Amino acid sequence: MVPSEENQLVPREDMFWSCRQSIFAEMKKKFSQVESAAEEPRVLCIIQDTTNSKTVNERVTLNLPASTPLKRLFEDVASKVGYVNGSFDLVWGNGDNVTDTQTPIDQNSDKTIIDAGFEPGKKNFLHLTDKDGEQPHVMPEETGTTDDNAQDRFIGPLPREGSVGCTNDYVSQSYSYSSVLSKSETGYVGLVNQAMTCYLNSLLQTLFMTPEFRNALYKWEFEESEEDPVTSIPYQLQRLFVLLQTSKKRAIETTDVTRSFGWDSSEAWQQHDVQELCRVMFDALEQKWKQTEQADLINQLYQGKLKDYVRCLECGYEGWRIDTYLDIPLVIRPYGSNQAFASVEEALHAFIQPETLDGPNQYFCERCKKKCDARKGLRFLHFPYLLTLQLKRFDFDYTTMHRIKLNDRMTFPEELDMSVFIDVEDEKSPQTESCTDSGAENEGSCHSDQMSNDFSNDDGVDEGICLESNSAAERISKAGSEKSSLLYELFSVMVHSGSAAGGHYYACIKSFSDDQWYSFNDQHVSKITQEDIKKTYGGSSGSRGYYSSAFASSTNAYMLIYRLKDPTRNAKFLEAHEYPEHIKQLVQKERELEEQEKRQREIERNTCKIKLFCMHPTKQIMMENKLEVHKDRTLKEAVEIAYKLMDLEEAVPLDCCRLVKYDEFHDYLERSYEGEEDTPMGLLLGGVKSTYMFDLLLETRRPDQIFQCYKPGEVMVKVHVVDLKTESVAPPISVRAYLNQTVSEFKQLISKATHLPAETMRVVLERCYNDLRLLNVSSKTLKAEGFFRSNKVFIESSESSDRHVAYTDSHLWKLLDRHANTIRLYVSLPEQSPGSQFRRAIYHKPSGDSGNLDEACERVKGLVGNMKSVEAILEESTEKLKSLSLQQQQEGDNGDSSKSTEASDFENIESPLNEIDSSASAENRELENQIQISDPENLQSEERSDSDVNNDRSTSSVDSDILSSSHSSDTLCNVDNAPLPLANGLDSHSITSSRRSKANQGKKETWDTAEEDSGTDSEYDESGKSRGEAQYMYFKSEPYTADEGSGEGQKWLMVHVDKRITLSAFKQHLEPFVGVPSSHFKVFRVYASNQEFESVRLNETLSSFSDDNKITIRLGRALKKGEYRVKVYQLLVNEPEPCKFLLDAVFAKGMTVRQSKEELLPQLREQCGLDLTIDRFRLRKKTWKNPGTVFLDYHIYEEDINISSNWEVFLEILDGVEKMKSMSQLAVLSRRWRPSEMKLDSFQEVVLESSSVEELKEKLSEISGIPLENIEFAKGRGTFPCDISILEIHQDLDWNPKVSTLNVWPLYICDDGAVIFYRDKTEELMELTDEQRNELMKKESSRLQKTGHRVTYSPRKEKALKIYLDGAPNKDLTQD
Repeated sequence: MVPSEENQLVPREDMFWSCRQSIFAEMKKKFSQVESAAEEPRVLCIIQDTTNSKTVNERVTLNLPASTPLKRLFEDVASKVGYVNGSFDLVWGNGDNVTDTQTPIDQNSDKTIIDAGFEPGKKNFLHLTDKDGEQPHVMPEETGTTDDNAQDRFIGPLPREGSVGCTNDYVSQSYSYSSVLSKSETGYVGLVNQAMTCYLNSLLQTLFMTPEFRNALYKWEFEESEEDPVTSIPYQLQRLFVLLQTSKKRAIETTDVTRSFGWDSSEAWQQHDVQELCRVMFDALEQKWKQTEQADLINQLYQGKLKDYVRCLECGYEGWRIDTYLDIPLVIRPYGSNQAFASVEEALHAFIQPETLDGPNQYFCERCKKKCDARKGLRFLHFPYLLTLQLKRFDFDYTTMHRIKLNDRMTFPEELDMSVFIDVEDEKSPQTESCTDSGAENEGSCHSDQMSNDFSNDDGVDEGICLESNSAAERISKAGSEKSSLLYELFSVMVHSGSAAGGHYYACIKSFSDDQWYSFNDQHVSKITQEDIKKTYGGSSGSRGYYSSAFASSTNAYMLIYRLKDPTRNAKFLEAHEYPEHIKQLVQKERELEEQEKRQREIERNTCKIKLFCMHPTKQIMMENKLEVHKDRTLKEAVEIAYKLMDLEEAVPLDCCRLVKYDEFHDYLERSYEGEEDTPMGLLLGGVKSTYMFDLLLETRRPDQIFQCYKPGEVMVKVHVVDLKTESVAPPISVRAYLNQTVSEFKQLISKATHLPAETMRVVLERCYNDLRLLNVSSKTLKAEGFFRSNKVFIESSESSDRHVAYTDSHLWKLLDRHANTIRLYVSLPEQSPGSQFRRAIYHKPSGDSGNLDEACERVKGLVGNMKSVEAILEESTEKLKSLSLQQQQEGDNGDSSKSTEASDFENIESPLNEIDSSASAENRELENQIQISDPENLQSEERSDSDVNNDRSTSSVDSDILSSSHSSDTLCNVDNAPLPLANGLDSHSITSSRRSKANQGKKETWDTAEEDSGTDSEYDESGKSRGEAQYMYFKSEPYTADEGSGEGQKWLMVHVDKRITLSAFKQHLEPFVGVPSSHFKVFRVYASNQEFESVRLNETLSSFSDDNKITIRLGRALKKGEYRVKVYQLLVNEPEPCKFLLDAVFAKGMTVRQSKEELLPQLREQCGLDLTIDRFRLRKKTWKNPGTVFLDYHIYEEDINISSNWEVFLEILDGVEKMKSMSQLAVLSRRWRPSEMKLDSFQEVVLESSSVEELKEKLSEISGIPLENIEFAKGRGTFPCDISILEIHQDLDWNPKVSTLNVWPLYICDDGAVIFYRDKTEELMELTDEQRNELMKKESSRLQKTGHRVTYSPRKEKALKIYLDGAPNKDLTQD
C-alpha cells in the first residue's frame, strides 16, 4: 500500500466510528423509551360497532398505554374499523365508569384516557355510534387501477391485507359484509352465478372486455315504442355492460339478461357449452339487429372464410367451395391416436393438412372422367378481426360408450402469427377451376353462409366461386399484404374445470387498457399473471402418480380469443364524455336505481327487527309477528306501528296498549318502559340487530284499568287457586314478586290479589315437572325456595282438617299430583259393531265357564236398551274386573290356554248377534269384561316390539304390523320400510352364520327371547289387582265430536288419564267402550303426519304421551306370551318383482317349521288363493330382499331359528320334490349368460352337498350341457336378483375366481340364496353396431331403473340451449 492511499483511509475510518457511536446513542434512547412504556399500565378498550346490524356482534380490541391521549384513541379506532376519523362518536358501553353513558367522548380533548375515566386492568366497553345522525364514512380504497366509481363507501371493516389475488381473494370463508357490497380491488365488477350459469358469465365478461363489441353495442339505440325492454336482448346487454362499467357493487345479477332470452328459473340449473352459447347468442343478436347499423357486426368482427377443396392428383383439376366460420375447432388428439398435439400451431397445421383419397375412396374427376387419386383439404382465405379457437376437449369414447374430457396439454402463444396458414401458391395455380362437386364440409362450427359483397355470386354457396376476374398479380399482392399483417394477440381464455359430466367455467381476460390479466370467476375478479395463464395448458404438472389425470389437469383452456394487432383498427373503450346520449341517460338511470337500493340498504341496516307477541283482548289467543322499526323511531311511534301490525283497531283503543320487554320462552314480563315514550328504539333495545335475546309484548288493558309497573329484578308468579271440595284448579292469576321477599310476605301479596286469608294459606311451588314443594318456612326467601324468572304456585286457604295431615298424605298433594300428571287424549273407537265381537268372545270361552256364560246371556237379554253414563260404566266395570281377577287367582286356571293355531283375525267369524244395535247397552260391554277375565291367559298378551307402523292393511285381512321402532334391538329400518337385520343378518346367534357348525346343537340361549322383553311381565300383582291400577287409577272419559274429515260415523272419546298408568290398565279401562276384551284390540298412537305406530309394551306407562295426542283403537287379537307376528312374502325368483307380500301369520316359540307350514295352508288358501300341499313349498330366511337359509321341517323356532318381532320370512313354491334335506347342503341360484345372444337365461336352483368349486362346476355343466373345462362362473353383486346390464356383465364381473371352495375370499358364499352367473368360455361375444348398442343401452337403462337397481352409467339428460327471440319458450315447443 502506497503512503498516499493510506492517508486517504484515515478520515473514512473516523467517519465510520462517529456514525456508529450516534447509532448506539439513538438505540439506547429508544430502549429507554420502550422500558418506560413497558412499566406503564395498559388500558384494555373493547369497541362495538352499533351502526351496522351486520357488524354489531363483532368487537375491536385495543390495548393502549395509560398515557394515550383521546385523539390517538380515535385514530386507532378509525384505523381498525376502516372509518374516516371524525365521522363517528364513541360512547360508554357500561355505566360503571361514568354517570352519563349517552354523552359522546370528546374527540378533540387533550386528556389522556386515564383522565377521561378509563380504568387500567379492567375491560372498558365502548360503543361506536353515528355522529349527528349520519353514518360513519368509510376510508376510500387506495388502489391504482380502481376508477372513481370504486371509491364507494361500505359498511364495516376493510378487507384484510393480502386478500388480493385469484387464489385467496374469493375463497376466504370470512370476508366481511362490506366485501359483498363494494367493488373489487381491481375496479372490475363480477357477475352473480344464478346456479349453473358460469358459462354465461364467462362469455359476457369476454364480450364486455372486447372494446369493438362494447362500443358497437353502446351505439345501438333501443326504441321502447317498438319492443318490450324485458324481451330485448341487445337492450338488456346494454344495461348489463353499463352496470359492469359504472356499478359500485362487487357483483351484479344476470337475471334480466336471461329473462330476455326467454329463460325461466329452471334454465339456471342447466349447464351448457360456452361455445354453443356463443353461437346461439350471436345468431339471436343478428336477428335482433336486422335493418340496423349493427346488422353485420358479428360477421365484421368474428367471421372468417376458408376453402373446402378436392384436387385431382392426375390432372390438377380442383373443385372447391367457400365456407364461412365464426370459430375454428381444433382437435386435441387425432382420432385413434394416444398422442395429443403439443400446441395450437400444431393443431392448426393438422386442421389444414389434406388427406389423400385413394383406393376405394377415389374421387371422380370431371376433367379425367374417371375415378382418380385426389387430395382433399381446407385452406384459410381470410381470418377475422377477432379470432376464436375452440379446443375440442370433449369427445366420445366408443370403447366405453361414455362422454369423456381430454385433459392433454396443449400450449398456446400470447401472440399467434396466422400468416403461415394462408397458402399464396394456391392462388397462383392456373389449373384452379370451379366444380359442382363441393367436397365434404368440415366438422365443427365452420358452415356455409351467404358471401359478403366481393363474393356475392348466386352459385357461390353451393357451386363454388371462380376468382379469375382479378389478375394473378393483384391476388398475390393482396394475399402477401394480408400475410404480413396477420399477427394476433391473445386477450381471453375461457377455462373449463371438471369432467365431461359437468364442471365450472371462468375466464382469464387481458385488459387492453393496462395490459393486465384478470380472472373473472363469477362474482370474484382478481389480478393474475402470465404464469396463471400457463397453468391452463392442461396436462399433468409433475408426478402425481396414478390419479394425475383426475386431479392435476382437470382445469384447462377451452376457448381462446385473439385480436388482430392492427393500430388502425384496434379500438379503445369509449370514455364517459364519448357516450351516445341514450347511453348517458341509461347510466344516469342505473345510478339512480343503485342509489335507491343503497338507501334502502341503509334503512335496512338501521332497522331493528324483533319478535312481537300480543294476547288478543277479545279472542284470547296469543298472536305473533315480526316488528320492524327504525332505530330512530321513538317508543311511542313503535307502539303505534305494533298496534296496526296486530290489527287491534277494532278491539281496543291505542292508548290502552303499550310495549313491554318479554321472554316468550319463560312467559316472563321482564320490564316495562315507564317514562321512556320518547326514547329511540335503537337505544331502548340496545342497538340495531336482526335478532334479539328477548322479545316484545304488546300489552293491552281495559279503559277502566291501569298498567302495572314491571321493574327489572322482579319475578313473575302464576297463582292457581285450588278448591278441595270441588277438586278443581282455577286458571292462573299473575303476580309479581321479588326474590328477596320472604314466604310470609309473599303470602300477604297473594292474599291481596286473591282476597283469601293469608293465615290459613298453603302455598305449593311447582319447581319442575312433578316437583311439588310446600312452602312452610315463613322466614325463608323466595330465592332460597328456588324461585326463578317465571314460576307456578298453587294455593289453598280453607279451614279443612287437611291442613293438619302430613303434606304427602294430604288431599291437596294427591289432587296436585293428579293434576300434574293428567293428560288429555282423544281416542278413536273402531267402527265395527261390538255385538259381533262380544259374540266371538262367547264362542271362544272354555266350557268350564258355561255357568258364567248362561248368566251373561240372560243379562244381555234383560239389559238391551238400558243405557248408563260413561262414568257409571267405568266404575262398575272396574270393580268387577278387580273382583273377578282376584277370584281367578284363588280358583286357579281351568280354562284352555290359547293355542298358536288360533286364527289371528277374528273379524271373519260370523255372528248371529249382528242385528243387535251396537249402542244398545254399555252393560253388554261390561259383561264381556267379566267373561274375558275368566281367561287369565288373555291378560298376559304381549307384543314383541315397541311399536309397529300400520302399513298396507289392504294386503291382508289382519291389521298389518309394520316396521319395528327404533327401540327394537334386532332390526333397523331401511328406505323401503322393511326391517334390515344388523350386520346383514349375520348376528352371532343367527342360524345363517352358524348353520353348518350348529346343525345338531340343542336348545341355545337367544338374545331376543320372550322372557327378556320388558313387556312380558304379568299385568297383575299377587293380589290380582292390576299393577297399573294399584296406584294410578284416575281415568275420566266423555264422548267427543271430532273435526270434519275424521271419518263419518267415527266414534271418539275424550279421555283424561294419569299418564303413569300402564298400557295394560289403560286398555282395561277402554274395554267397556270398545266392546271386546283388551286382548282383542290394539292401540295405535297417531302422530302429526297421521302415521300410526302400535303401542304394545303393556307394562310401559303413558309417560311418552302428551296433551291432545290421538289414539286409534283397532280390532285384532294381541299376541300372547311367546308368540310373534310374522310377515310372509312369496319368493318369485324369475319375476320382475321377486318379493310379493302374502299375509300376516303368528308363529310361537317351540313350534317346528312343519307346524307353521300346516297353519299357513288354510290361510294361504282363504286369503291368497294358493291351494298347496305341505311338501309343495318351503320357508326360508328373508334379509331385506335377499333369500337366505332354507328352513328344514324339523327346525324349531327360538331353538334352531332366531325369531323376533316383525319377523319376515320367504315362502317359496317348489317345482318338484324338496332337495334340501340336511343343514350341510348349500342351495345357490344359478343363471346362464349367453354372450353370443346377449341374453340371460332364467334362474335355476343348484343344491350342493359341499362348498367345493369343482362340485359347483359339475352341477352347472350337468344342467347346461357345457363341457366341464369350459365352465366359467362369477358371483352376483348387490341385492337379489343381482341385476346387471348385459352390456357390462361380460367384462365387469369377476369371472372364474382362482379358489377351490366357495366360502373364502372373494366369494364368501356361506349361506343359501347366493346368485351365480356362469358362461361357456368358448362362446364369443356378439359384435354390435352402434345402432344396436345404443338401442340396447336404452332398453337396459329402462329395465334396470324400473327394477330399482343401480344403473352404472346414467348420463345427465341434456336440455337443448335455446334463446327465444319472442321471450316465450312455449311458442317454440314444436321445434327442437
